[in-house]
Amino acid sequence: MQPSRLSVLIPLFNEEEFIAPLLARVLAAPLPEGMEREIIVVDDGSTDGSGDIAAEIASQYPEIIRVVRHEKNRGKGAAIRTAIELATGEFSIIQDSDLEYDPQEYRHVLHPLVEGKADAVYGSRFMIVGERRVLYFWHSVANGFLTTMCNVVADLNLTDVETCYKAFRTSFLKSIPLHSDRFGIEIELTIKTAKRKVRIYETPISYHGRTYEEGKKIGMKDAIAALFVILRYAFTNELYKDSGPDILHALSHANRFNRWMADTIRPYVGSRVLEIGAGIGNLTRVLIPHVKCYVATDLDAEHMARLTTRLQHRPNLKVRYCDLTDPADFSEFAGTMDSVICLNVLEHVEDDHMGLHNIHTALAPGGRAIVLVPHDQAIYGTLDSALGHFRRYSHQELKTKMEKAGFRVETILEFNRISRPGWYVSGRVMRRTTLDPMQMKLFDKMVWLWRKIDRYLPWPPTSIIGIGVKT
Repeated sequence: MQPSRLSVLIPLFNEEEFIAPLLARVLAAPLPEGMEREIIVVDDGSTDGSGDIAAEIASQYPEIIRVVRHEKNRGKGAAIRTAIELATGEFSIIQDSDLEYDPQEYRHVLHPLVEGKADAVYGSRFMIVGERRVLYFWHSVANGFLTTMCNVVADLNLTDVETCYKAFRTSFLKSIPLHSDRFGIEIELTIKTAKRKVRIYETPISYHGRTYEEGKKIGMKDAIAALFVILRYAFTNELYKDSGPDILHALSHANRFNRWMADTIRPYVGSRVLEIGAGIGNLTRVLIPHVKCYVATDLDAEHMARLTTRLQHRPNLKVRYCDLTDPADFSEFAGTMDSVICLNVLEHVEDDHMGLHNIHTALAPGGRAIVLVPHDQAIYGTLDSALGHFRRYSHQELKTKMEKAGFRVETILEFNRISRPGWYVSGRVMRRTTLDPMQMKLFDKMVWLWRKIDRYLPWPPTSIIGIGVKT
């Protein structure tokens, strides 16, 4: 299915000569079949007639073009941030308000996004296929230096970090906390996108640059400022606006921990698997090899899109929307799955009985439900609240609720005693709302030891796993 809409984000400042022909080109630009467009122009305190010209053109296309104004000039980054908040399309592309970049190339830039191969696409002026106006040597040197420094920090191999044409899935773009007001937005956006470990593609574009006499605005002062932006965000962990996805991201780096969890439940996993609440696929990618059919589900559109691009090379994967408490979402799977994996999801729904009942309906007779939940209400804290937990479970509560839903509880496994003291201190004593990625990495490096000693620790587990059979 083709996406329905592209949001074109245009920061505008003192371009009265170019804004009218630019909008005409954006309106005429060819898009993938079936795709509509919306154009969001943010007039960043222009002192010429740019804003009035854009508003007049917008009045002729009220359903396509929207113009908003900043009372004073705040910079390209501030204008882009405003436009992002207003975007409603499935994809967004940044378009400068001059004529240096050609909207005729939208379809080319969007292709990896539409095909589901990428989460972000950069149009590079230095991967030469089309035309490129030959201009300043030192400007090119500065651009190359900034790109190299940004690549070092972000661990990328981009050829053009300062390119205007950056296209994204809008849901991904909206989830990034951005702060840069000026041209540093290019660096901040790139580093945070790279740290999110999404799929970034690069594609060649034509470039018709301007000289400074013709109105080019970016200069050496902006290049120096960009270096400070690189230093500012080199070690940032502020990658999500919300704490829940931030914790999922921290766990995505815990490859050994995820494998430990997968190995714990693997003896109970069959060949036709339905995973509820797969998130961004931290566990999916470990369990999916050698499974005949793996259906990964989630509620969050951004998670589903990320999951699709992250595992698009897996032919046995299907990604579906599924609400654990909505019976209609389970009708497709009724009586067909031999395993339903529900890890760290049941505690997120108020009606957990309905959730267990729906899992029961998806299973074939003899199929197993594998349900991992947090253990012991006594250590419920701010981390649980940040993650949206309604409760933590006792052994008896989980067993009783699974039996009430129709399962024969085969066993209840205890998992991950080692992290219980840390969870208690972080959530009850220090009242944190997110996991520290560095601490998570250190914890993950020691998983080889935790696996050996976990069963011998003298305190209760952090999680329990109910294995229920549909009789």
